[in-house]
Amino acid sequence: MKSSSTQGVGARLARKEDDRYLRGQGEFVGDIHRPGMLEVAFARSPVAHARIVSIEKPAGAEDRVFTMEDLRGVQPIRAISGLPGFKPSDLWPLAKDKVRHVGEPVAMCVAATRAEAEDLAAQVFVDYEELPAVVDMVQARTAPSALVHEHWGDNVFLETLYDDDLSAAKASAPIQIRRHIRTARQSMAPMEGRGVLCEWNTRLGQLEMYSSAQMPHINRAGLSECLGLDQGAIRVIAPDVGGGFGYKGILLSEEICLGWLARNLHKPVRWLEDRREQLVASTNCREHDYDITVYAERDGKLIGIDCDATVDSGAYSLYPFSACLEAAQVGSILPGPYKMDHYRCHTWSACTNKPPILPYRGVARTGVCFALELMLDAVAREANIEPFEVRLRNLVQPHEMPFDNITKKHFDSGDYPESVRQAISAINLPAWREKQKAGLPDGRRIGIGLSVYCEQGAHGTSVYAGWGIPMVPGHEQCFARLSPDGVFEVRIGAQSHGQSLETTLAQVANEILGVDPQNVRVIHGDTGLTPYSTGTWGSRCMVMSGGAVATASKEIAVRVKKIAGKIMEVAEQDLVLEHGAVRVAGTDRSMTLAEVAHIWYRKPQLLPADVDPAGLEVTAGYKTLRDSGTFSYACHALVIALDTALGHSEILDYVIVEDGGTLVNPMVVDGQIYGGTAQGIGTALYEEMPYDSEGQPLASTLADYMLPGPTEVPEPRIVHMSTPSPYTEFGQKGIGEGGAIAPPAAIINAINDALAPLGAELTTSPASPRRVLAAIEAARLRQAA
Repeated sequence: MKSSSTQGVGARLARKEDDRYLRGQGEFVGDIHRPGMLEVAFARSPVAHARIVSIEKPAGAEDRVFTMEDLRGVQPIRAISGLPGFKPSDLWPLAKDKVRHVGEPVAMCVAATRAEAEDLAAQVFVDYEELPAVVDMVQARTAPSALVHEHWGDNVFLETLYDDDLSAAKASAPIQIRRHIRTARQSMAPMEGRGVLCEWNTRLGQLEMYSSAQMPHINRAGLSECLGLDQGAIRVIAPDVGGGFGYKGILLSEEICLGWLARNLHKPVRWLEDRREQLVASTNCREHDYDITVYAERDGKLIGIDCDATVDSGAYSLYPFSACLEAAQVGSILPGPYKMDHYRCHTWSACTNKPPILPYRGVARTGVCFALELMLDAVAREANIEPFEVRLRNLVQPHEMPFDNITKKHFDSGDYPESVRQAISAINLPAWREKQKAGLPDGRRIGIGLSVYCEQGAHGTSVYAGWGIPMVPGHEQCFARLSPDGVFEVRIGAQSHGQSLETTLAQVANEILGVDPQNVRVIHGDTGLTPYSTGTWGSRCMVMSGGAVATASKEIAVRVKKIAGKIMEVAEQDLVLEHGAVRVAGTDRSMTLAEVAHIWYRKPQLLPADVDPAGLEVTAGYKTLRDSGTFSYACHALVIALDTALGHSEILDYVIVEDGGTLVNPMVVDGQIYGGTAQGIGTALYEEMPYDSEGQPLASTLADYMLPGPTEVPEPRIVHMSTPSPYTEFGQKGIGEGGAIAPPAAIINAINDALAPLGAELTTSPASPRRVLAAIEAARLRQAA
């Protein structure tokens, strides 16, 4: 049933979504208005850790200001897990008894305008009894100044251990390198902040919530638990979403508050997050600490890795699950695509007085890639060989695929060494090494860096079932309908927040049915209209939703052929679907899909007697042949010019060789990689959310929190490899997160390459000018001593 169209799988089809976005006709939560709608603002804690002694509402506004005492019947958010030793943390939608991070909501204020609501919030007086703030993640578990949740007895959400005997490696490995590596805490910065609009539909007895969300069905389940409503009494609609990256993949306290408010006021209410709230009060990510030792042979071949890793998980675990998603994965993904005989990793998810972390694009992989790839470059320097040679000697080889690594990760396909070879060739390493010897005319030093990563995407049931969390994926479903005028409608439960699903899923339908992508209508992100889905996360949409659309399209194709065969009096096997029509192979006889649909809906007397009574509507489910996930990968290689007087780095060239299996739309893949690389450059050089000793965030505006812009992000050169996955519908792999994983390691490896003659080395991100200069000064002092 393969289409001969040039608009199907593999076509560089222009994005259907862009027409409305470029015309300013998108519909985001901030664009939605309802008659009589009220605006909401929150009074938030100015301190990181304190007991609430009392809360005073503004005089005369008591009926417009609500505290947790007012939200009767509302239950706390409780993220659960079946992982042994996990400690749950009750998060009340509005703080009750205690606040645990700056920005935690304490009171909800309602007014006709946002400005008036903010004025009310400023008048709420809270008497706080301050407590010591727990700020450093390692000290939180080793020498805590206080307990964030007293009844735990410590500040650890979860501890995990992958254990192995490394005594032989410690005794005999000729290369033994130990480093302390840290990544900075970041704040996600999508163009659109989070937003919620709620109203109570009295006719249906249903809460209708518009939310900038990635997982509408999961949010509905959490709302049901917290508000005491059955799930049928809640409809969650995600309209256009202006970027998510994991940031919008949780249940919000604000969603619960507005859901309660709409039901009790019987008026529409809306909250739109402003940028200061987003930076200060909302979820952070990527704060890791690694005490890591690598053991290797003299030729750079890995023997083993020993690592103690701590992740700062913040004050709470958010629904459905957030606190341990990073640290619990570190232990299993740290070895990456490299082979070794021994491995030990001890991880802690530390609880601190900071906002809860969320999985940010790449989840734990960005930090893991940073730690591992920096260590491989350190091995290369010790062995006096090129860093790319270390990779080639340790990567899993193509003839070994599929391959189970030391932590039992199942790599489905790929040629990892070839990606390194192509990247080194594309960057022209020998030419840059010659230039490096001479240096640049302006005195800056040249550095060449690379990193390799693998990205497990489209995780299935077997991966998440053991975690015991409320987001275990099963079959992904698609409802499909061929309408009376030949338009093909598909409904999926996942939600697009920039992945171009309206385009790529239309291409899948075209591949099977031959229907013009412009005649494919994709409906998603609405619990009232779409099949259940755990949503958009983990680079799963093109594999899972794409597979579901293909399965549904195949069933519709069978039914279309049955009807057309009867009408044209030919055998069904002699029919082909292409260009929006059913054709008799080898002839010019055909019927359009619209004509077939017209007969089903309007002229049933012409139908065959044994026609499927379900007609031209179908709900189909899909699972990959093996649900352990797909593994895409890439090698990033780049050249930087480093000013050792100012500490400033400039990227001169950037090459990415990636393998996402079969690319449904290479143009969309390029866009995903461009965007991810920009975020990775921000992680490597600019973005940092520091906190002082009292738990106060020190980057509360975009003047303090530095984001890369067009002048800081060069256009990378992308080389596509394609090793199809043997487990998916078309051989496609998840690729949405990958671009953001490798840049920090590659960039700081390049900086360290430039610094190597000075004896200096960076092991912390971001590589700000201050840190570069500090590393140079530390090396000078060591040499002087």
